[in-house]
Parts: sequence; C-alpha cells; structure tokens
Amino acid sequence: MHWIAWPCLPPSDARSASSAGAASAVVPGLPGTEAWWALRFTPRVARVDEALLLEVSTTERLWGGRAALLAQLHANAPPWGDTPSGDTLGADVAWQAAQAGPKVGGAQAVSMPCAALSAAPLARPFTTPFAEGPTAFQALALLRLQLAAEAGAVGGQRTAPHAHHAMPRRMPHDLPLHTLTALRPHVASLARMGCNTWGQLRALPRDGVARRLGAAALRALDCAYGDAPHQHTWLELPEVFALTAELPALATSADALLWSAHALLQALQAWLQARQQGVLALELAWHHDLRKVDGKPVPPWQALPVRTAQPTQALAHLRRLLAEHLARTLLAAPVNQIALRALETAPMPHASASLLPPTGRDGRSAQDDARSESWHQWVERLSARLGPEQVQCVALVADHRPECMQRWQPASQALAQGGAVAGLQGQGGGLPASGACAPQAPDASLWPTWLLRPPQRLTVQGSRPCYQGPLRLLAGPHRLEAAWWESALSDPTVDRADGPDAAGNATPSHGPAPGLVVRDYFVAHNERAGHVWVYRERLPQTAPSAQAPADAGMPTRQDRWFLHGIYG
Repeated sequence: MHWIAWPCLPPSDARSASSAGAASAVVPGLPGTEAWWALRFTPRVARVDEALLLEVSTTERLWGGRAALLAQLHANAPPWGDTPSGDTLGADVAWQAAQAGPKVGGAQAVSMPCAALSAAPLARPFTTPFAEGPTAFQALALLRLQLAAEAGAVGGQRTAPHAHHAMPRRMPHDLPLHTLTALRPHVASLARMGCNTWGQLRALPRDGVARRLGAAALRALDCAYGDAPHQHTWLELPEVFALTAELPALATSADALLWSAHALLQALQAWLQARQQGVLALELAWHHDLRKVDGKPVPPWQALPVRTAQPTQALAHLRRLLAEHLARTLLAAPVNQIALRALETAPMPHASASLLPPTGRDGRSAQDDARSESWHQWVERLSARLGPEQVQCVALVADHRPECMQRWQPASQALAQGGAVAGLQGQGGGLPASGACAPQAPDASLWPTWLLRPPQRLTVQGSRPCYQGPLRLLAGPHRLEAAWWESALSDPTVDRADGPDAAGNATPSHGPAPGLVVRDYFVAHNERAGHVWVYRERLPQTAPSAQAPADAGMPTRQDRWFLHGIYG
C-alpha cells in the first residue's frame, strides 16, 4: 500500500491570509466538503486530524504513474498558504465591491478545486507540503514534520529545523513520538525516560509499555509500523447534492449573493468530479432575513433554477450562468442563508487524450500538431513511428459473404491507393461520404455484432441445430449465394478454353465447386447461448440411380449447420 498525507485544516482553524480580504478555509455550514476534491483521484480518502490520507496504490496506474498523480493532486488541490486561487480573489473583489460596509473577517469560503486549475497544466512548483509512506500513520508523521518546518520559515527563507522537527534518517524508527496522535499525551513522561522516537519506544518491553501507556497506544504504534491493520473511516459522498450555508454577513445585492454562492459551487464541482457526473439543472435558493418589507409579507425562501444544454463541471461556466440570471433578479429582502441543490445530473463524457506524446514546440501538444497538418501527413508520421502494420484502416469489399465484406490493410497503403479510403481524408475521420458502408440488404438489421472466424460446426438433432442445447429459429431464412466467380476459376471440370461441348451442353459438375457459397442464415436462440446467428449450408441433391428406391428425390446427404455470429 502507498499513502499520501495532504494538509487539510479543521473547520475550527480559520486561517487568515496575509493579503487583504483573502478567503479562508471553510464557510460555516459546509463541514467536510473541503475533502471532496480528493475523491476524484482515489475512493480511499480518510480525514485524520489535520490531514487527508489518500491510499493510491490501486489508482496511481490509472493516472499514468505516481509522479503524474502527484502533479494532478497539486494542480487540483485547494490553494495552500498565502496564495489563494484566481477565482477566490475574484470572488473577494466582487464581495468588496458589492458590500459597502466593512470587511467581514473570519471563515468565509470553502477552498475547493477551480475549473481553471483542473483544466490547465501545472504552471507553478509544488508549494503544498505533502508526505508519502507505506502506512497512513507514517505519511501523517512526515507531513507533521514538514508543517512544523513550514511554520519555522521566516520572510520566505526557511530556517534550520529544530532537532525536534528534523527529518528522520531511518524510517520509521527515528520519527518523534509527538508525530503519532495516540502517543502525544505520553511524550513528556517518555522523554524523562530518554525515549523520544518510535524506535526507542518499540525497543521497550511490550508488557511494561502496555501497563504504563495502555493497550491503545501500543496498538497505534503497531498500526504505524504496519504490523496491525487499522480501520479507517472512509469519506463518502452524499447521493444527492444539497448544501446549505449561513452567510458571514447579510447579502443585499445579486453580486453579494453570487459571491456567497461561490463556495457552494466549488463544493458542487468537487462532488461532480468525484462522481464523474455533469450537472444539467441546479437550483440556487436563498432565505430572507426579514418577514416583512414596507408592510408587505416576504416569502421565507426564494429559488432560482438554472439549466445547462450539456452536462458540465466547469465552475466558471456555472458562475456565469448564475450571474446572468441573478442580474435580472431583485432581492425582496436581505439574505442570511443560501442553499444549492443539483436537480439533474448525467454521466460526464470525457475526451480522449492524444495518442502522441507532447512535442514541446511552443508548448503545443502532438494532438495540436496533428490538427494543424493534413490527414495523410499525420497518418504517414504515425505509421513511421509505430510501424505500418500498427496503423490500419478498413477497406470495403464488394462481396456478400459476411466474412469477406471488409478487410484491414495498412493506412499508408490505403492512402497510396488513392480512393480506397476516400472517407478517411477529412480531419474528422468519419464514414465515407458515398455511404458505401451503409448496409443495403433488407435483413441487414439482423446482422450480429461479432463474427466467428472460422464458423463453428454445429451438431444436429432431429434436423435442429444445437449449440449449448437445441436452438429455436426466430428469423430467416436469409438466402445467400455468392462466390460463384471463384468456383468458375477453381473448378477443374470446366473447360475454360473450349466452353460447352459440341452438343451445346455444359460440362457436368461433380458436387459444389470449392469457392461456391450457398447458405441460409437464421437468427436462433436458446436459454444458455442467447441469440446467435447460424446458417445452413445447402448441399445439392445427387441424381437418382437405377437401383435407387422411389424416394430417391430426397437429399442423400444431411445439410450442415454452422455458428457464424454472436449478438452482444
């Protein structure tokens, strides 16, 4: 297992940034939402004291490796220290412009991932302290040492760390005792005994440690070393997004209300990203502080529904939509509470990343280069890089046999042939404009998704084909007779030079020619196999002989059945 410890201040600790009016950690009424952003990277996220613990051993491969995952974490995590995000600063400026009164201090806004950070690549160094370790408590202990070192920085220059906060040389034996929460009440008494590190405490007799400190402290030390399992309380998202927050001050204008809704929008974005959903409809509601204005009753709540054309997670887009609607909305009374609710969501489609690595030219990616160059140049370059056989395209064949309707060939070869892949010349890479690949046969809608190569011979019981049991024919027959031209070229009984004999009769044929295909296709079904596509190979009847019985007109050979396709 691999754990990452990420700083996450508790709601009770209202941090004030050095810049005037910078937003702080959490809005009152939104506890716990400051950790939702981490759930998009791993489902195993636990809140322990002042940190988030992320177990990433099962998900780091999906993000391209540990280094790529760390870059994504830094790009999408809430801002740390005295560097608030652009959205937070913009929201604060809007609040100051909207409110004529004094600045509101204390806890104001939730620091959540912003759309600009999630969309743009990492453009700043890793400024947020974090720690990694094989166990959750080891990662948390290293993070606490780093935070202590951060606190010792003066004027932007790090001072030499105190020995109490020095990074350990041997992990985890040299970790100080105060970095483990369960040992903090016993640090002073253990220090008088000359025991200051995990390793020194672990070297003491276990029975004596258990009697003096209790079994809970000894078990916590075992969990920190990985010798005992620890049951974490994993963070879980609510099934329905509906949050309510008290405002730090009364909002009397639409701009102030939009500023107050910013933290809720950030929480909504984190919730959508973790669930891989996009919002289609949301509702912003606000509670009036007064019951009557000028003698007229005021409803307790007022709501504003907003819809989007497509599922979206973009915080900036949702903020603009709310701004447009709130600009035409008149507040009936000052607002002291707001609520945001997601009315309708849908799975969020994700665009495929570029196959080619970044080229590094002017910050452009290989995908941008592919869009700027012509289609055939991009195919040629890709074929040269991966090999001609690795970049193939479909070529349609004028043949009624299902297994021969198309063939795969190298894309570079198809481009060299000219019109063979005319439909792929456009940048979109869509279907041919001529519509040659559109099925024209009446029964084309019954064709299966998957074909067997080669077809599988089926057993027959009482003239019924069997595949995992007897099959019941649902649709058909769709009769197919093709490849007669191949049989004419391969049948040795046909005299290609002289043609028919002198009497004008064609040369007799002894059975079906090698290339001739005579089939009857059916859609069949049974409970075990499901729906399958089978065909009966029709065999010709042989001429009756003089000694044949009266019923010699019946076929002398049983028709053969084959499984050719599977639906699903």
